[in-house]
Amino acid sequence: MTQSVNQNHSLPQLLLLPGFMLDQTLWDDMRDGLAQLGQLHFGDLGQDDSISAMAARVLQSAPPRFVLIGFSMGGYVAQAIMQQAPERVIALALLNTSARQQDPREIAGNRMQLELARQVPFKGLTSRALASSLHPDRAHDRVLLDRLQAMALRNGKEVFINQLSALRSDGYAELENIRCPTLVVASSNDQLSSIAEAQLMAARIPAAGMVVIEDCGHMTPLEKPEELLQILSGWLLQSVNN
Repeated sequence: MTQSVNQNHSLPQLLLLPGFMLDQTLWDDMRDGLAQLGQLHFGDLGQDDSISAMAARVLQSAPPRFVLIGFSMGGYVAQAIMQQAPERVIALALLNTSARQQDPREIAGNRMQLELARQVPFKGLTSRALASSLHPDRAHDRVLLDRLQAMALRNGKEVFINQLSALRSDGYAELENIRCPTLVVASSNDQLSSIAEAQLMAARIPAAGMVVIEDCGHMTPLEKPEELLQILSGWLLQSVNN
């Protein structure tokens, strides 16, 4: 199910996809500004255990045509949407994400986490996982850590198992088929998605531009909401209105 807000139908439809164990409150600090740019829709990535199934579910309730904004894991889902229904996407923004497949070490680590998760009550993400998603200088920022943990707890055990089960395959070759205006956003201190991965994505997509946000970790919508909003606003005005 895709939730929507804002009924100004003269504006483009904006479909926002969150990252791993996040929800639509990820965009709270940007929501008012985003609502000035378009009608907001929030994709649900919690009910399926594969990237392609997540994409198909989002498409079922998405507007006929939309601007697609995918953050982190949502960026992988956005790429799957581009494979399944490219004609429906007006423009694409890939934020702090990659097209890299998981390596055997990552897959093995996920399997261990899954085995444990199925046996014990879900108590949220580990302190280490939460801290690694932020700029090192903000790794002990209690407000941000609490916001991240609150999202994880709202999602709960079933979503954790589904999303952890969703394997990321190599999508770099498919990027060459993307024809809509595309923005790739990376962060200078992102410990989860590297600038090199973002650069490779931007190089593969024919109509892509790239922006690097300085002094920021992985969680750009929480760490640098005003700067990210300004970047998206300028890009949308140029891409959608031209």
